[in-house]
Amino acid sequence: MSTAQEQQLTVTDAAKRARVAAAELALKTRAEKDRALQTLADALLAESEPILAANAADVARAKEAGTDPGIVDRLTLTEARLAAIAEALRSVAGLPDPVGTVVRGSVLPNGLELRQIRVPFGVVGIIFEARPNVTVDAAGLCLKSGNAALLRGSSSARDSNAALVAAMRAALAKEGFPEDAIQLVPGNTHESVTELTQARGLVDVVIPRGGAALIKSVVEGARVPVIETGVGNCHVYIDAAADLDMALDLLLDSKVQRYSVCNSAETFLVHAAVADEFVPRALAALKDAGVTVHGDERIAGYSPDVVPATEYDFETEYVSLDIAAAVVDSLDEAIAHIREYSTGHTESIITGSQSAARAFTARVDSAAVIVNASTRFTDGGEFGFGAEIGISTQKLHARGPMGLPELTSTKYLVIGDGQTKARHANP
Repeated sequence: MSTAQEQQLTVTDAAKRARVAAAELALKTRAEKDRALQTLADALLAESEPILAANAADVARAKEAGTDPGIVDRLTLTEARLAAIAEALRSVAGLPDPVGTVVRGSVLPNGLELRQIRVPFGVVGIIFEARPNVTVDAAGLCLKSGNAALLRGSSSARDSNAALVAAMRAALAKEGFPEDAIQLVPGNTHESVTELTQARGLVDVVIPRGGAALIKSVVEGARVPVIETGVGNCHVYIDAAADLDMALDLLLDSKVQRYSVCNSAETFLVHAAVADEFVPRALAALKDAGVTVHGDERIAGYSPDVVPATEYDFETEYVSLDIAAAVVDSLDEAIAHIREYSTGHTESIITGSQSAARAFTARVDSAAVIVNASTRFTDGGEFGFGAEIGISTQKLHARGPMGLPELTSTKYLVIGDGQTKARHANP
């Protein structure tokens, strides 16, 4: 298909083609899908020069437009990042195929054999912002789980996404797979997003990945079922019984290791019993790392460098070198603060107290609750799922990092040998 033909496609056209591709993809064996994923990974590395050149053009436009450095970082590809993206595809190839897995099964009293098995959704629409790695992660996970992927990235990554998808589609054709199993959604305007999210009957599920505004827009405007992935207002709580050297190390890692991602810490809370010892050390270390602290009155009392915090600061996912902070008088107060401001993504407690850890993990209602480790571990790759499609903060179907099983639905197989309802009905 020529570029001109692609440009003439509507979202509905793309969805119809994806549906045809999905029907063919559902018949592929695990061995065939794994071989295709390896070929996709090879293609990304073989086409690294045009892919990185396309990405450089996107990055240059973003910088010229004054885009936030954190977003530019998410947008940027390097040889090392491209290699990591290819390796993630290989990791997915090595994972068990969920399709056909028996969730439960039994023989009913009437002799019918009943099995509930995992099946692909069919056509999955993914709407995401300036993250070229998501283009590949989403395509790879959809391919392995037997779904056709309709990818709607942001216009800021249009050249990168086009180059990545072109390489992957060529690899699919090489393996005898339908190229339309991976497609970019036509158009760069909001109308194309609306068309995708309202294509009920053609698109089976939509998954938004991005900031709060994007997710809210998709959830409120969609007619297609939506799996809501999460804004990450993540918290680190330093308990009265914390090892303060460990706490400082984990706080810095949670905030600074890569601040532009959804599992980086955006607020830290400190128990008053250790505040005098811990807060000055934390403020100095965060300042050295280039982080601006937005603190309550008690935090601000430790340093003139602290920016007075407002309600906005405690509600915000910064994805920048900023962090909110407060002193609390008890574990209960820390939990109450988190329950008020958390987006349900990831919260971490640093403590040497088993009772405090148990109370925190039982009462904090987030997709991931961590004890004595960095918030940065909430990730499909870190959890051993390979790449992830997103981190769900909702409670229906999927919650937390979404790997392959979360990209499937189920159906029931009922096998009989002549049973009729008239003769075999339950009393």
